Amino acid sequence: MLIFALDADQAFAAALAADLDEAVAAHEDRAFEDGEHKLRPLVDPRGDDAYVVASLYGDAQASPHDKLCALLSSIATLRDHGARRVTAVVPYLAYARKDRRTKPFDPVTLRYVAQWLEASGCDQLIALEAHNVAAFDNALRRPTIHLESHRLFDAQAAQAAAAGPIAVVSPDPGGVKRVQLWREWLEAKLSREVGFAMVDKRRSAGVVSSERLVAGDVAGATALLFDDLIASGDTMLRAAQAVRRAGARDVLAFAAHGLFVSPAAELLADATISRIVVSDSVPPFRLPADGPVARKLQVVSAAPLFAQAIRDCHESWAN
Repeated sequence: MLIFALDADQAFAAALAADLDEAVAAHEDRAFEDGEHKLRPLVDPRGDDAYVVASLYGDAQASPHDKLCALLSSIATLRDHGARRVTAVVPYLAYARKDRRTKPFDPVTLRYVAQWLEASGCDQLIALEAHNVAAFDNALRRPTIHLESHRLFDAQAAQAAAAGPIAVVSPDPGGVKRVQLWREWLEAKLSREVGFAMVDKRRSAGVVSSERLVAGDVAGATALLFDDLIASGDTMLRAAQAVRRAGARDVLAFAAHGLFVSPAAELLADATISRIVVSDSVPPFRLPADGPVARKLQVVSAAPLFAQAIRDCHESWAN
């Protein structure tokens, strides 16, 4: 097994490799004067199963486009030099939200990303909490492993449940299935009833309004808002305000991916949400380290979840 890490911040890949009792394999990323890059492994991949770790979020060093190109190039190079199988390990999958057309002549970029991965020689894709699981599964004509992020949040949910009744809440209608799966998971884990609710979300001319609870009951309960990602924080804040008005005792916000793009640092400082819990698929580099959001933020590692998925598929291939 060979594990390659393409992210500039290699903390996630290092934790993943440590969980698998492996070392991160060396590779060269050479930047040329014109901005082009050459990536190559510095170990012989012939006959080995290679796992290329790349979280496709944009930062000051590289855009999602840059990181996707690096991932495709790395996969193709490994296959070109005899790797037996190459798996893309993608904690945050860029363009997952663009899974359908909403305007005339719109792209379906998720499908194109899947086609590029196939063309590069990718044998398998492992990703955390896709925006639309059905679209994710159907986009790629190779095996996919979709990891559900709610499995990371057991400890926080159990702590909330110890203080009284809890209810899981979808901040918009599109996330209902995701939240229902978490509810079923928690009821089995906690051996108790967990409430469910949904907040209305409407978008017109780019303006989001999420003002009222349209299903469920959160009165007297700690509301656990759960979404695939937090971008600006507007959806989460509006949903939190709605459940507070409906009588929730406390509000915690959970998401797989914390992008925290502007104005998240201002919106999420609002006291309506008492705690925010995300995975480490995207480092929270956009938040001021000493700011009010960072002080109520908890980052949970998804590395063990990915490590178990890799271990399972690697063992199945060995047999």
